[in-house]
Order: sequence, then C-alpha cells, then structure tokens
Amino acid sequence: RKRLTFSGSGCQVSAASWTPVIFVYRHFISTFLSWPLSEDSGRPRRVHGMLKLYYGINKEGKAAEQAESLDPCDINGAHFNPDLFLNKLRRECSLAELMDQETCMVKQIRSLDSDMQTLVYENYNKFISATDTIRKMKNDFKKMEDEMDCLSANMSAITEFSARISGTLQDQHEQITKLSGVHTLLRKLQFLFELPARLNKCLELQAYAQAVRSHRRARCVLQQYSHLPSFKGIQDDCHAIMDKLAQELRQKFRDGGSSAKDLSECVELLLQLDEPAEELCDKFLSHAQSRLETDLQGLEAEIRPYPSAPAVKDASAPRLSSTAAAGELASKNIPQMANGKLQAFVGDLAARYFSLVERRIQEEKGVGDNSLLVRALDRFHRRLQAVAKLLPGSPVPNQGTEIVIRAATERVKQYLSALQSFYMDSLTDVRQALATPRLSVVSASGAGGGALLGASILNQIKSVLASVHLFTAKDIAFSNKPYFKGEFCSQGVRESLVVSFIKFVCQSSRQFCESAGDKGGSTPPALLLLLSRLCLDYETSTISYILTLTDEQFLVQHHSPVTPVTTLCTEAREAAQKLLNHYVKVQGLIISQMLRKSVETRDWVNTIEPRNVRAVMKRVVEDTTSIDVQVGLLYEEGVRKAHSSDSSKRTFSVYSSSRQQARYAASYTPSAPMDTNLLSNIHKLFSERIDIFSSVEFNKVSVITGIIKISLKTFLECVRLRTFGRYGLQQIQVDCHYLQMYLWRFVSDENLVHFLLDEIVGSSAHRCLDPAPMEQSVIEVICERG
Repeated sequence: RKRLTFSGSGCQVSAASWTPVIFVYRHFISTFLSWPLSEDSGRPRRVHGMLKLYYGINKEGKAAEQAESLDPCDINGAHFNPDLFLNKLRRECSLAELMDQETCMVKQIRSLDSDMQTLVYENYNKFISATDTIRKMKNDFKKMEDEMDCLSANMSAITEFSARISGTLQDQHEQITKLSGVHTLLRKLQFLFELPARLNKCLELQAYAQAVRSHRRARCVLQQYSHLPSFKGIQDDCHAIMDKLAQELRQKFRDGGSSAKDLSECVELLLQLDEPAEELCDKFLSHAQSRLETDLQGLEAEIRPYPSAPAVKDASAPRLSSTAAAGELASKNIPQMANGKLQAFVGDLAARYFSLVERRIQEEKGVGDNSLLVRALDRFHRRLQAVAKLLPGSPVPNQGTEIVIRAATERVKQYLSALQSFYMDSLTDVRQALATPRLSVVSASGAGGGALLGASILNQIKSVLASVHLFTAKDIAFSNKPYFKGEFCSQGVRESLVVSFIKFVCQSSRQFCESAGDKGGSTPPALLLLLSRLCLDYETSTISYILTLTDEQFLVQHHSPVTPVTTLCTEAREAAQKLLNHYVKVQGLIISQMLRKSVETRDWVNTIEPRNVRAVMKRVVEDTTSIDVQVGLLYEEGVRKAHSSDSSKRTFSVYSSSRQQARYAASYTPSAPMDTNLLSNIHKLFSERIDIFSSVEFNKVSVITGIIKISLKTFLECVRLRTFGRYGLQQIQVDCHYLQMYLWRFVSDENLVHFLLDEIVGSSAHRCLDPAPMEQSVIEVICERG
C-alpha cells in the first residue's frame, strides 16, 4: 500500500481511507463531466469530450453500454497487447507514419496529463470538502458504535433482572391465579342465589328487558346443574317469575293504549323467552290492525257519500288466506315467516287505504288551485317511500306511484275539459253579444272582439300549463320518476291536453258549418267570420307558439310519436277555409232571400212605369257595405284588378252596344232574321265561366266578391222564372243600373258584376212580352235621384 499525494494540494490521504476517496473521486468525475458548459468554452468542452470517451460516459451522464472489444490491437480495449500493436504498426506503417503516430500519442498523453492537472486545480475545494465529509462520517460512526454497545449492555442487565423476579414470584403467581378463579366462581354463585330476588325487583320496576337478560345469563347454568337440589330450587323460582313476566307482556297486546314501539319490545322479549313466533306475529299484527282500522274507518266516514267505490269488507277478505299461506313457513324460518305475514298485512291494509285515497282524489273536481292536490300527492308519495326501506321488495310503493300517475292523468283530463268549457262559454258570450240589439254586428265582430277572444283563450292555456307544471317541479319527489320526465310531458301534457284542445277548437268550429237552412241555421254570420279569423291565426302563429312553449316548459323529448305542428296547422287552415266559405254562403243566401222575395212577390207584367229604384236594391247595397266593413276589420284588403277610368260613372252602355242591339234585335224588330235565344246561347259559349260557390281567399275582396256572385246569380235565376211586361223590363233595367253604380267597387274584377247584371237584363228581355227598353238617360236620372 502506498500513500496517494496530490501535487500542489498539500493534502495526503492515508491507505485506510483509500476506498472512500476512490468512490468520491469517481462520483466527482461523473458529476463534473455532466456539468453544462457555455458555448464559448471550447477547450473545456473538448477536454470533457475526451474524458467522457475515456470513461465511457454518454451525453446523459450515464455509462454507455458497449460491447467489450476482443481486439488486442484496440488501444482502448480491455485485451490490448502492446507488443502485437507495435508489431502491427511496424508491418503496416512506414517510418514517417510511425513517427506521426508517436507524435500523436505523445500529444494525447500530454494533453490528458494537462487536462487532469487542470481538473484537479479547478476542483480543489471540492476535494477538500470531500475529505472533511469522510472524516466527519468516521467520527459519527464511532460515536454511534459506542452508543449501541451501551444499549446492548443495558438490555442484558434488564433481561437478567426480569428473570430473577419471575423466578421469585412463580409460586405466588400460581396461588393468586387459583384465588382469582375461586373468587369468580363465588361471584357467579352469588349471582345465581340472588337471581330470584333480582328478577322480582325488575318485575316490580317493570324493567322487563333487564330481567330477561339476567335470566338468559343464568339459564344454561341452571339447566346444567338442575339435578342438584339447590340449583333446582333456584330454577323453579326463576321459571315462576318469568311466567309472570310473560303474562304481563301478553297483557300489553290486550291493552289498547300500548304504542307500536312498546309492542315491538314485548315481541322481542317474548321471543327470547321461547314464546311461539307465529302466535306473536298474529297478535302483534292483530293489535296493529285494530288501531289502523280506526283510522281507516275515520277516512271512510269522510267520503261515505260516494258509494261507487269498492266496499271495504271485500278489500280485507284476502288477508286471511295470505296469513294462512304465510303460516306454513313458520316451521322453516322465523324471519321469513314474519316477513311473509307482514307483507300480507301491509298489502291488504294498503289496498284498503289506496281505495280510500283514490275515492278522495276523485272528489277534487275543481281546477282552480292545483298546488294543494300536488302537495298532497307529494306528501303521500314521500311517506310511501318509508315502506320501501322497511319492506324491500314490497309492491306498495309502486302501487302508490300508480295512484299518483292516475291522479295526474285525471287532472290533465279535467284541465282539458275546463279549457273546452271555457272555449264554449266564450263563444256563447260572443253569440249573446252579437244578438244584443244595442251592439251592431260590425262592432261585435270587429278586430278588437276577435283579438280579445284569441287572447283570452291563449291566457287560459298558459294558466293551465302553469298549473300542470307543478307536477314536474324540482321540489316534488315523484317528479323524478321516469313517467313524469317522459310520458307525462309528451303524451299527457302535449298530446292529451294541448294538441287535443287545438283539435277541439278546429272541430267545434267546423261544426258551425254543418247547420242547414237557407240562412245557415241559427249561427250568426259574424261568429263564422270571427271563428275563421281565429283558426287562421292559430295556423299562422298560435299553434307554433303554444307547442313551443309547452316543449320548453316541460322539456318534452319527442321519443314517442307526437303530432307534428304542420298537421295541426293544416287542420286549422282547413277549418278557417271552411268557415269563411260558409260565411260567404250564408251572407250570400241572406241577400239572395231578399232578392228572391222581391222578384216572386211582384207582378212584373202589369207593373206601372218605373219612377224610383226599388227599396230592396238599396237594402242590398247597404248590407253589402256593412259586410264589407265587417270583413275589413278582420282581413286584409286583397288584390283588385285595375279599374277603368269611368267605372264610377259607367252605366249599362252594353245594352246600347252593337252586341246588345244584336241580341235584342229580334225582340225589338218583328222581321229579325235570327232567333234571339240562339244569339244568347252563342254569346255564353264565348263568355268566361263564373264559378259561383268557389273557395274564397283570406282577404276582404275575395269574400265580398263571393257574396255578390251568389246574390246576383240568385237574382238571375229568379228573373228567368218570371214573365215581364214593358215596364217590368224597364224596372229591372233601373235596378241593375243602380246595383252597378255601387257594387263594382267591392269586387276584385268589375267585369264580373257587369256580366251578371247584363245576364239579368238580357234574361228579362227574353221573358218580356213587349220588350221596349228605357232610354239610358232616363235610367241615370232615376238612379241618381234614388
């Protein structure tokens, strides 16, 4: 062994600490080689690279795992042979190459020596710190070794002292153990001898549970030593006392004032006294039934006026068979037997109770305040959940949930009926308002009345949805059930309530079009117009708004089939169209009836020369003007064809035209070459066909045009059935000219009025015995004066 001296350090390391120094040195080299260097330190980076290569360290500072080289000429390998290496160089290299190789190796050796010396100088402080650390560790380990030696000596002394004590007390320990056993036995014997007195004391204090516990502790010992006279006496006394205690516990079942908690404690104590379990179950349930029977009778007395519900006695009949079936399990398993009896008991009483609850729910017919019913159902549902915890698997909670579901469904039906009644009552109010003499038809069926009716119905629907929404409120326990999250919202509220009411509105509105008669039955025409506007508003906006409000308020998930909005809108539009068509027909028939009577009740052959417009024509113009104002309050104006510049002044100049003269030439001139009927028929072939009862559009012009077409067509058909004289024809001319002066402005195409009036005058001329038309100037004077 030699001393290792670091040149220039002034520090010597002894051979005894050689191994720690080597460990610290190697650790230092590894750490040093892993230190980061700046970019401008070129030489240290090269030095470190060479050192890493020498020590086989990679870039991460870990020793690289390289395969060991077996080449003896590898100067860096473990099997390097200098002789073979030199022989190989002499064989393969020239003299110049050998000199270069020597120079290179000398430079590398010097470089390594210089780098190593620099490395030592730069890390002088670290070497010193490592030396101090090693010295300190040596001192610390020395001190620890001394302390461990001291501890070992103390443990040995303690062990020896404990062994001496155990040897000294061995005899006394055996005596103490024997005396302790005797003492324990004496205490047990004392407990046995004092047991009758203790049981009597507990009986006086009604501490039944303590008495049973004391008896159970001593029962096995007394049974084991019952062959001994003293123990036999104690056992007999205890049996007598416990029999008396059992009688007192049974008496509690016969007392009506005992609570359920007291009875359950009695049952538990009697079971510990080996009483028959099945008999105890029957007594307990019988006592409970007697108390519940009072409550059920009280509930039944409150709803006795409704005898339609099932009888209570029939509901209680199945209980005996269920109890008997459960009794067969008594010999097999007491808990199973008791559970079967309890399930049957609860099921029968729950059936009677549920019957009363449903009868009571049926009394809730009013829909004014729904919150009271919802809170009652919520409390009913919450209390039934306790049964699910006490009796797992019992069908009672599910039956209670079904009652809540049926109550909610019935409530929805009641709200639908209420909405339908409100709608029909609103229509009744409108009809009464229309029939009131103080209110004109125009004011009663105006836009304000229609908007008021639609708004009141919409507000009623919103109010109903708000009331029904209480069933799905977050603070309601049963709202978390799948039914109230899904089917109740989609099928119950959306389909059965909202969609059904919309369909009811459309269907009930269409029924007003089914009345027969010339005047459309007893339905006021203004009501038909109002309902058509209501159905049209439903089609354009109300239906979509109501269904969107319902879907958002109830979070309706359309998993099940629901009625599309388009289907309801189509139904509403069809109802609106049918109502408007019927309105046109009714109003047209009303005016037609006046025209028919005016034609049929007059002698057109012997009438006097016309001097005025007939009053019925003035009434026709007045009624048409009133209808125009009435329809204009609910519908838009519509599109008209361009009127000619002389429409307001236009008279029946067609009668004096070449076509009209040709038509009437045969009548006016006896030598006419062609039959006038033939000329008229030829003219109709080339005339545009007029559809009198065609469907009207939703605007004022189309509605009034339809009414005027029906009225003038009726006028035409009545004229064709009469025979006219000269003055009768002239009166028809005056009347038609008066109608033309006012009716052209109401229709979409003024030519339609001209054509129909032309046909009326032409038909009158055909039916005239002495056709002599009145001068046009005279007609204008009469009409302007009229």
